[in-house]
Amino acid sequence: MKTLLSVILGFIFLWSCTQKKQQLQGDTEFQRELNAEFKDASKSPLKDKDRRDFKGLEFFEFDSTYVVSASFKRTEDEKPFKMKTTTDRLATYVKYGEVSFTLNNDNFQLNVYQDQDLLNEEEFEDYLFLPFLDDTNGEESYGAGRYIDLKIPADNQITIDFNTAYNPYCAYNEKYSCPIVPRENYVDTEVRAGVKDYKTLVE
Repeated sequence: MKTLLSVILGFIFLWSCTQKKQQLQGDTEFQRELNAEFKDASKSPLKDKDRRDFKGLEFFEFDSTYVVSASFKRTEDEKPFKMKTTTDRLATYVKYGEVSFTLNNDNFQLNVYQDQDLLNEEEFEDYLFLPFLDDTNGEESYGAGRYIDLKIPADNQITIDFNTAYNPYCAYNEKYSCPIVPRENYVDTEVRAGVKDYKTLVE
Protein backbone atom coordinates (compact mmCIF):
# COMPACT_ATOMS: atom_id res chain seq x y z
CA MET A 1 0.00 0.00 0.00
CA LYS A 2 2.82 2.36 0.89
CA THR A 3 4.51 1.60 -2.43
CA LEU A 4 1.33 2.39 -4.37
CA LEU A 5 0.86 5.59 -2.40
CA SER A 6 4.46 6.61 -3.12
CA VAL A 7 3.95 6.01 -6.83
CA ILE A 8 0.75 8.08 -6.84
CA LEU A 9 2.37 10.93 -4.92
CA GLY A 10 5.39 10.81 -7.21
CA PHE A 11 3.15 10.98 -10.27
CA ILE A 12 1.24 13.94 -8.82
CA PHE A 13 4.53 15.72 -8.08
CA LEU A 14 5.86 15.15 -11.61
CA TRP A 15 2.54 16.19 -13.14
CA SER A 16 2.57 19.35 -11.05
CA CYS A 17 6.11 20.19 -12.18
CA THR A 18 5.15 19.55 -15.79
CA GLN A 19 2.17 21.85 -15.47
CA LYS A 20 4.38 24.59 -14.06
CA LYS A 21 6.82 24.19 -16.93
CA GLN A 22 4.00 24.29 -19.46
CA GLN A 23 2.96 27.68 -18.13
CA LEU A 24 6.22 29.13 -19.48
CA GLN A 25 5.11 29.29 -23.07
CA GLY A 26 6.82 30.71 -26.12
CA ASP A 27 6.47 30.47 -29.87
CA THR A 28 10.21 30.21 -30.52
CA GLU A 29 13.19 28.60 -28.82
CA PHE A 30 14.48 32.06 -27.89
CA GLN A 31 11.20 32.93 -26.15
CA ARG A 32 11.03 29.63 -24.27
CA GLU A 33 14.66 29.84 -23.12
CA LEU A 34 14.27 33.45 -21.99
CA ASN A 35 11.10 32.64 -20.03
CA ALA A 36 12.82 29.68 -18.38
CA GLU A 37 15.76 31.90 -17.41
CA PHE A 38 13.45 34.50 -15.89
CA LYS A 39 11.69 31.85 -13.82
CA ASP A 40 15.00 30.43 -12.53
CA ALA A 41 15.89 32.13 -9.23
CA SER A 42 19.62 31.66 -9.89
CA LYS A 43 19.48 33.54 -13.22
CA SER A 44 16.42 35.77 -13.14
CA PRO A 45 16.72 39.58 -12.97
CA LEU A 46 13.20 39.74 -11.57
CA LYS A 47 12.53 40.76 -8.00
CA ASP A 48 11.44 37.83 -5.82
CA LYS A 49 7.87 39.11 -5.57
CA ASP A 50 7.60 39.38 -9.37
CA ARG A 51 9.25 36.03 -10.08
CA ARG A 52 6.84 34.09 -7.86
CA ASP A 53 3.89 34.91 -10.12
CA PHE A 54 5.87 35.02 -13.36
CA LYS A 55 4.19 33.19 -16.26
CA GLY A 56 6.17 34.60 -19.16
CA LEU A 57 7.35 37.77 -20.86
CA GLU A 58 5.31 39.51 -23.52
CA PHE A 59 6.72 39.25 -27.04
CA PHE A 60 5.83 40.66 -30.38
CA GLU A 61 4.65 37.86 -32.67
CA PHE A 62 7.55 36.30 -34.57
CA ASP A 63 7.94 38.00 -37.94
CA SER A 64 10.52 36.88 -40.51
CA THR A 65 10.53 40.45 -41.85
CA TYR A 66 12.74 41.29 -38.90
CA VAL A 67 15.35 38.66 -39.71
CA VAL A 68 17.70 40.67 -41.91
CA SER A 69 20.90 39.94 -43.76
CA ALA A 70 23.32 42.77 -43.08
CA SER A 71 26.69 43.71 -44.50
CA PHE A 72 29.36 43.78 -41.81
CA LYS A 73 32.30 46.17 -41.85
CA ARG A 74 35.05 45.73 -39.30
CA THR A 75 36.24 49.13 -38.02
CA GLU A 76 39.99 49.10 -37.46
CA ASP A 77 42.08 50.95 -34.88
CA GLU A 78 39.17 51.79 -32.60
CA LYS A 79 40.09 52.74 -29.06
CA PRO A 80 38.23 51.53 -25.96
CA PHE A 81 35.76 54.03 -24.54
CA LYS A 82 33.53 54.33 -21.51
CA MET A 83 29.87 53.71 -22.29
CA LYS A 84 27.43 55.35 -19.91
CA THR A 85 25.14 53.14 -17.88
CA THR A 86 22.02 53.63 -15.79
CA THR A 87 24.25 54.02 -12.71
CA ASP A 88 27.56 55.77 -12.05
CA ARG A 89 29.41 52.77 -13.45
CA LEU A 90 31.11 53.21 -16.81
CA ALA A 91 31.34 50.11 -19.00
CA THR A 92 34.37 49.64 -21.25
CA TYR A 93 33.56 48.89 -24.89
CA VAL A 94 35.21 49.09 -28.29
CA LYS A 95 33.33 49.87 -31.46
CA TYR A 96 34.02 46.63 -33.32
CA GLY A 97 32.21 47.27 -36.57
CA GLU A 98 29.21 48.58 -38.47
CA VAL A 99 26.22 46.69 -39.84
CA SER A 100 24.18 47.97 -42.79
CA PHE A 101 20.78 46.56 -43.72
CA THR A 102 17.35 47.28 -45.16
CA LEU A 103 14.26 47.13 -42.96
CA ASN A 104 10.72 48.26 -43.80
CA ASN A 105 12.06 49.55 -47.14
CA ASP A 106 14.57 51.87 -45.46
CA ASN A 107 18.34 51.57 -45.14
CA PHE A 108 20.03 51.67 -41.76
CA GLN A 109 23.52 51.51 -40.31
CA LEU A 110 24.25 50.62 -36.68
CA ASN A 111 27.39 50.22 -34.61
CA VAL A 112 28.23 46.93 -32.95
CA TYR A 113 30.43 46.84 -29.88
CA GLN A 114 32.73 44.46 -28.04
CA ASP A 115 32.58 44.35 -24.24
CA GLN A 116 36.19 44.55 -23.06
CA ASP A 117 35.32 43.10 -19.66
CA LEU A 118 34.18 39.84 -21.30
CA LEU A 119 37.23 39.23 -23.49
CA ASN A 120 38.85 36.92 -20.95
CA GLU A 121 35.78 34.69 -20.72
CA GLU A 122 36.00 31.87 -23.25
CA GLU A 123 32.29 31.66 -24.01
CA PHE A 124 32.20 35.37 -24.91
CA GLU A 125 35.36 35.57 -27.03
CA ASP A 126 33.33 36.07 -30.24
CA TYR A 127 30.47 38.02 -28.64
CA LEU A 128 29.24 41.30 -30.11
CA PHE A 129 26.79 43.72 -28.53
CA LEU A 130 24.11 45.48 -30.60
CA PRO A 131 22.05 47.98 -28.59
CA PHE A 132 19.39 49.91 -30.48
CA LEU A 133 16.52 52.37 -30.21
CA ASP A 134 13.42 52.40 -32.40
CA ASP A 135 9.98 53.97 -32.73
CA THR A 136 8.23 51.46 -30.46
CA ASN A 137 10.25 52.62 -27.43
CA GLY A 138 8.08 54.05 -24.68
CA GLU A 139 4.95 52.63 -26.28
CA GLU A 140 5.07 48.90 -26.89
CA SER A 141 8.71 48.31 -26.01
CA TYR A 142 11.03 49.43 -23.23
CA GLY A 143 11.61 53.18 -23.36
CA ALA A 144 15.40 53.06 -23.10
CA GLY A 145 15.88 50.66 -26.00
CA ARG A 146 16.79 47.00 -26.35
CA TYR A 147 19.78 44.74 -26.98
CA ILE A 148 20.67 41.96 -29.41
CA ASP A 149 23.52 39.46 -28.97
CA LEU A 150 25.61 38.66 -32.05
CA LYS A 151 28.70 36.64 -32.89
CA ILE A 152 31.68 37.84 -34.92
CA PRO A 153 30.97 36.70 -38.48
CA ALA A 154 33.45 34.74 -40.57
CA ASP A 155 33.06 37.13 -43.49
CA ASN A 156 31.41 40.45 -44.34
CA GLN A 157 27.81 39.25 -43.91
CA ILE A 158 25.86 38.82 -40.69
CA THR A 159 22.27 37.87 -39.86
CA ILE A 160 20.44 40.10 -37.39
CA ASP A 161 17.28 38.62 -35.89
CA PHE A 162 15.34 41.42 -34.24
CA ASN A 163 12.94 38.76 -32.91
CA THR A 164 15.68 38.06 -30.34
CA ALA A 165 15.79 41.66 -29.09
CA TYR A 166 15.61 41.74 -25.30
CA ASN A 167 15.32 44.34 -22.56
CA PRO A 168 18.18 45.47 -20.30
CA TYR A 169 17.97 43.91 -16.84
CA CYS A 170 17.27 47.33 -15.34
CA ALA A 171 13.85 47.20 -17.06
CA TYR A 172 12.95 44.62 -14.40
CA ASN A 173 15.02 45.62 -11.41
CA GLU A 174 16.68 48.96 -10.62
CA LYS A 175 19.59 47.26 -8.84
CA TYR A 176 21.19 46.48 -12.20
CA SER A 177 23.60 48.73 -14.09
CA CYS A 178 22.79 48.68 -17.81
CA PRO A 179 24.61 50.27 -20.77
CA ILE A 180 22.66 53.20 -22.22
CA VAL A 181 22.00 52.81 -25.94
CA PRO A 182 24.09 55.35 -27.91
CA ARG A 183 21.89 57.80 -29.84
CA GLU A 184 23.58 56.91 -33.12
CA ASN A 185 22.07 53.43 -32.86
CA TYR A 186 18.56 54.70 -33.52
CA VAL A 187 16.48 52.79 -36.07
CA ASP A 188 13.99 55.29 -37.49
CA THR A 189 11.12 52.82 -37.83
CA GLU A 190 8.99 50.55 -35.69
CA VAL A 191 10.78 47.33 -34.82
CA ARG A 192 7.79 45.26 -33.80
CA ALA A 193 9.81 42.20 -32.86
CA GLY A 194 11.41 40.76 -29.75
CA VAL A 195 10.50 41.42 -26.12
CA LYS A 196 7.85 43.99 -25.31
CA ASP A 197 7.92 46.40 -22.39
CA TYR A 198 7.63 44.84 -18.94
CA LYS A 199 4.75 46.02 -16.79
CA THR A 200 4.08 44.80 -13.29
CA LEU A 201 0.69 45.03 -11.62
CA VAL A 202 0.25 47.90 -9.21
CA GLU A 203 -0.54 46.48 -5.80
